[in-house]
Amino acid sequence: MLETHGRYDHSSIVSRPVYDWPDGNRLAVYVALNVEVFAWGRGKGAGVAPPDQAVSASVYSWRDYGNRVGIWRLFEMFDALDIPCQAQINTAVYEHCPDIPERLRARGDEILGHGVTNSDEQGGLPEDEERAHIEEVTRAIAENEGAPPTGWMSPWLSNSPVTLDLLQEAGYRYVMDWTHDDQPVWMRTRSGGRILSMPYPIETNDNRALVWFRYSSDDYAGMLIDCFDEMLDQSTAMPLVFPISLHPFVVGRPYRMRALRRVFEHIARHRDRIWLTRPGEICRHVESLPAGMVPGDG
Repeated sequence: MLETHGRYDHSSIVSRPVYDWPDGNRLAVYVALNVEVFAWGRGKGAGVAPPDQAVSASVYSWRDYGNRVGIWRLFEMFDALDIPCQAQINTAVYEHCPDIPERLRARGDEILGHGVTNSDEQGGLPEDEERAHIEEVTRAIAENEGAPPTGWMSPWLSNSPVTLDLLQEAGYRYVMDWTHDDQPVWMRTRSGGRILSMPYPIETNDNRALVWFRYSSDDYAGMLIDCFDEMLDQSTAMPLVFPISLHPFVVGRPYRMRALRRVFEHIARHRDRIWLTRPGEICRHVESLPAGMVPGDG
C-alpha cells in the first residue's frame, strides 16, 4: 500500500463548490515578505555559493543587504502603489532590526511566525523542542505586536511529522508550508482539529526563481505577470489565491526592482477585479463560509 501523510484527501479543484471572495471577486492576491536574519558563521546558506562558503562573510552580508536596504526599497514601492503585505519574520528581527517590524506595524501589515532565525530548521527537532520553539516565537510576537500571530511558515518550510499538530495545538489557524493547491484547504491534526493550508508559491518564489533557478529579472517578472493574468481568467469559474513570495535580499536589488515594479503596476491596474489582501483575511473569510464549501471541511 502506498504510504500517505493522512493530512488531507484527494480533491480535484474542478469538483469543488464555488464561492466568492469579498465584493464578488474570485482572485485573492497577497504579498509575502520573508524578513529573515541569519547567525554569523553558522547554519544554512541560501544557494548563492558552494556549501563550504554558505556561512562566509560575503554570503552573510549579501543576505543582510535585505534588511539594511532591500526591504526599504520594497516599502517605498508598496506605499506608492498602496499594496498591502504580510511578513513572516524571524523573531530575532525584533532585537537586530527593530525598525522593520515598526514599519510593518505602521503600515498595518500582518506578521506571521517564522522561527527565531533562518539559520535553523525546525523539522529535525524532537517534539518537546519543537513545541518550545513554536511557543518562543509565538510569545515574542504577542509581546511585540499585542496579539499572537494566526499564521505560521516554518524556516525553510521544514516540517517534522508533528509540526501541523503542534501549530494547531498552539492556537495557529493557518500554515503556509504546504504548496499543493491554488485554494485554501483544511488539513487534519492529531487532536481531531484542523488547520488551514494557505497557498504559497515554490516556482515563482523569488529566491528559488532568481537564485536557485537563475532566471533573469525580466524572466521572473514575466512569470508573475503571466501567472496573474492566467489565474485572473481562470477565476471566472472558481475562487483562487495568487501568492507572491519576496525576499528583500533578492528582489530588493536596484536592477531587480525595475522589473518587479512593472509586476505590481500591472496588478494595480486590475485592482477592481481582485481582492488585494493578506493571508489572515483569507483565513477569516474561509472560516466564515458555510460548512462543506472547502475541502477537508466536514
